[in-house]
Amino acid sequence: MDRALAPDVRWRLQSRRLVPVVLPLVCVIALLIWLPGWIQPSVSRARIRTAVVTTGSIEAVITASGTVVPEVERVLSSPLDAHVLRILERPGATLKQGDPVVALDVSESTLALETLETDLEIKENTQAQTALDLEKSLAELDGSIEVKQLELELARAKHAGNLQLSKEALVSEEALRQSELALNQARIELAQLREERRQTQRSTDLQMGGLALERTSLRREAAEARRVLELATTKSDRNGVLTWVLAEEGVLVPRGEVIARIADLSSFRVDATVSDVHASRIQRGMAVIVSLDDRVRLEGTVSEVYPTVENGSLRFTVTLEERSHSRLRPSLRVDVLVITDRKPRVLKVKRGPFADGTGERQAFVIRGNRAVRADITLGASSFDELEVTSGLNEGDEVIISDMRDYLHAAELKVRN
Repeated sequence: MDRALAPDVRWRLQSRRLVPVVLPLVCVIALLIWLPGWIQPSVSRARIRTAVVTTGSIEAVITASGTVVPEVERVLSSPLDAHVLRILERPGATLKQGDPVVALDVSESTLALETLETDLEIKENTQAQTALDLEKSLAELDGSIEVKQLELELARAKHAGNLQLSKEALVSEEALRQSELALNQARIELAQLREERRQTQRSTDLQMGGLALERTSLRREAAEARRVLELATTKSDRNGVLTWVLAEEGVLVPRGEVIARIADLSSFRVDATVSDVHASRIQRGMAVIVSLDDRVRLEGTVSEVYPTVENGSLRFTVTLEERSHSRLRPSLRVDVLVITDRKPRVLKVKRGPFADGTGERQAFVIRGNRAVRADITLGASSFDELEVTSGLNEGDEVIISDMRDYLHAAELKVRN
């Protein structure tokens, strides 16, 4: 006869019949509970960068690219038409004042200098001979004048004696007249000698002056030729670095042609370029910040704006306040920030890939463990900050990483 099953056996039998029905039902319920969380996009906090909206001043800037160049670059040119004998230094060499750079062939100039020096010696000899001739002529004339003065005194004494004798009727009228004529003749001859001496002195002075001018001119020509010869071995006139020099020896270089360039590394400037879109906004005198790296920034001023646009770029020059900063190097690439406006008190947030410009943008704001998409408006931009004109409040934490792949979602889950 049949016996009743034990309770534990009945329970096992019932459990086996319920499992195929209950288990799928539990899975469906669990799926309905967890599915929304699985479908909602999420980001890991460790993989995003955030920034807090703050209040403060901001400087609107135009970003340009720049290159550090020496403020002064000395150009050495050929002082004469000559062949290059030797290139004594190569680009990159550090020079001191007086160091030779290029040696030129100066044989023709040396011959010309010797000719000038010979002509100068001849002219000096001519001047000395003329001076001796003058002294001789003047000495002869002085002797003749002294003799004539004695003759005049004698004629004056004789005529005075005849006048005395004429009063006593002891001399004839004819003798008196002859003595008077002799006295007048002596006076005239003495005056002529004195005039001749004066004319001789004047003529010789003019001749000596002409010789002196010729000698001075020859001296100047010789000094210039000597100076050119000294420059023929072109020397650096300052401490610096040789940036360029003629590449070939033996070539003929005409007078005035550039043969070397020497940069003075004691002070620098920045040559910058910016898109021609901003051409009308760049003006002389505008304040500039030159960023060498994340830590070193130098202040400066736009000193020159070139009038032409080349290849879609405008060139301008920046004069630095610290022209001799230790971090400045020739050809160093830098970021140049031209300050166009300053706003004293605005909402601002740190720059990041989340915004590729100003105007209306979308950003994600952290709310607890969620990131909520918000429509924002960005205004002025500086090198590392953006002005927030609407859509955010002070203290909001904003994701500044690139979030373009999530802009379709209104909300994100932030995973720790």
